[in-house]
Amino acid sequence: MTHTVVVLAFDGVRLLDVSAPLEVFGTAGPAYSVRVCTPGGRDVRTSTGLRVGADLAAEKVAGADTLVVPGAVDVDRCVTAPEVVEHVAALAGRSRRVAAVCTGAFAVAAAGLLDGRRATTHWEHAAALTRRHPGVEVTADAIFVEDGPVFTSAGVSAGIDLCLALVERDLGPAAARAVARDLVVFLQRPGGQSQFSAASRTPPTGHPLVRPLLDAVAADPGADHSATALARRAGVSARHLTRLFREQIGATPAGYVERVRVEAARLLLEGGASVTGAAARSGLGSDESLRRAFARHFGVTPSAYLARFRTTGTGAGALVPGASQAST
Repeated sequence: MTHTVVVLAFDGVRLLDVSAPLEVFGTAGPAYSVRVCTPGGRDVRTSTGLRVGADLAAEKVAGADTLVVPGAVDVDRCVTAPEVVEHVAALAGRSRRVAAVCTGAFAVAAAGLLDGRRATTHWEHAAALTRRHPGVEVTADAIFVEDGPVFTSAGVSAGIDLCLALVERDLGPAAARAVARDLVVFLQRPGGQSQFSAASRTPPTGHPLVRPLLDAVAADPGADHSATALARRAGVSARHLTRLFREQIGATPAGYVERVRVEAARLLLEGGASVTGAAARSGLGSDESLRRAFARHFGVTPSAYLARFRTTGTGAGALVPGASQAST
């Protein structure tokens, strides 16, 4: 039986959000019939400026097994353009399942399809999705989330992960593994979004007490940055400092320090340092402390992270996407 996949494209859509699902389902072969629909059937211009043609008008789609809703760089574009949300709502009613890529989750949520469901989106916009749609349980660190017939994925390339999972659901693991091998990607990516965004998750602040402390920690992660030492440096009590940190950056002093140290350790490891050396120089101390911190922040061990993210060569030490890790 042929699975019908319809990808909704619109002006301002992110190119990879459209092309990634097309590549995955197209590579899976004749088991899928993949079409692009647009409002009115007109060509649309993506965020890169590339024009995408339509196979048919969104209004003419009779039904689909899978509706793919891509996102946009401008998140508001997903929800303020009436034709986008209206078409998502209408097409979802004629589709067996809905898959949102990246910020496409905003359009799916605006159409009422995520109420009372778990979902994810690009880590940078997860808090905004929670604010706009409090009825959605947002899982900010997930690569993709399934809740009933609605699937949502993290930023941009995570659409590949999601579509591979759908191929595996439809055709079995062997078919999904074959697609992953062809595209030279992981069949199942290790860890969560935090491994790609740890350096960018601290909100900016210009607070006269907090900002200098953040800079000092970042400049020398291995120094003494206990709550007591930081409070003494700022001339306030440890309790007051904790309150300021929570208000300004949404973390305790200890939480922020660990975050910076883990990021420093990650960079040291990528630069060739041993686990022991990275633990010592980053201020985490021991190998075990580094392993526990990596598990908390990145969802993988230091060795697993290095195996997948430091190596870009083709030597014996490099992993082959879609091969041994495909069954993990």
